[in-house]
Amino acid sequence: MTSSAAQSDKAAPKSIGQVAGAATPPANSTGREDPKDVAAVPTDPDGYQIGAGDVLQVSVWKEPDASVPSVTVRPDGMITVPLLKDIQVTGRTPRQVEKLIVDGLGQYINSPNVTVVVAATGSKKVYLIGAVKKEGPIAYSYRMTVLQALSEAGGLTDYAKRKKLYVVRTESGRDYRLDFNYDEVIKGERMEQNIMLLPGDTLVIPH
Repeated sequence: MTSSAAQSDKAAPKSIGQVAGAATPPANSTGREDPKDVAAVPTDPDGYQIGAGDVLQVSVWKEPDASVPSVTVRPDGMITVPLLKDIQVTGRTPRQVEKLIVDGLGQYINSPNVTVVVAATGSKKVYLIGAVKKEGPIAYSYRMTVLQALSEAGGLTDYAKRKKLYVVRTESGRDYRLDFNYDEVIKGERMEQNIMLLPGDTLVIPH
């Protein structure tokens, strides 16, 4: 661990900074994450799994009668689509649902082009802890970034360590720490830090 990473760990309050088994992606000599290291950290928002309460848009190109401008996923995990009636979508990603609909519509429409978009999420949350004006869970929005989450929470307090923020993400039972320097990002520097969050992420803002 570099000296800067060690200082970052010390800056975090014990109640929120002790992440058991957390893995900080290694940095190269410039202090930036090496691409091969980042690849091991799950950051793909297209891996989002649809849940009950989410609102979807189903668009079939040049087939308005087969499209659904807005549909809420029911508690049974299904939505109703013209021609196909009820289909199970919970636990699937938007890309998987697209393929499911394409396969079903193929018997009615020649080479259907389907796009599924998560317009609103009612089933997922991200969590903010520390020096932010509104601590606690907030509703996760599809492709929500760190800056957007901070905005939803009312922004940082005057006591926030603006250069020491980090995201804790759990994948396959392992915790990852993704550093975020607020001052750099709002200046337009190292914008790759402004990652898209995933449901269940925790954003820590040390005092």
